[in-house]
Amino acid sequence: MSNKATFEENLQELETIVAKLEQGDVALEDAIVEFQKGMVLSKDLQKTLKEAEETLVKVMQADGTEVEMDA
Repeated sequence: MSNKATFEENLQELETIVAKLEQGDVALEDAIVEFQKGMVLSKDLQKTLKEAEETLVKVMQADGTEVEMDA
């Protein structure tokens, strides 16, 4: 069983961090830590979306080769 969070779990955590920072009642040191965690989550989410997009734009040919779909 993997300990890696799902895309949805990471997105929810990022949304929680953003909401906390938007409230503005976070100590500066805590805000910096939360911001850094948010940036890491954001980069991971962007990577996951890019990989999903790359997968979706490919279609398998009958012989097993992949070709780019026309947009």
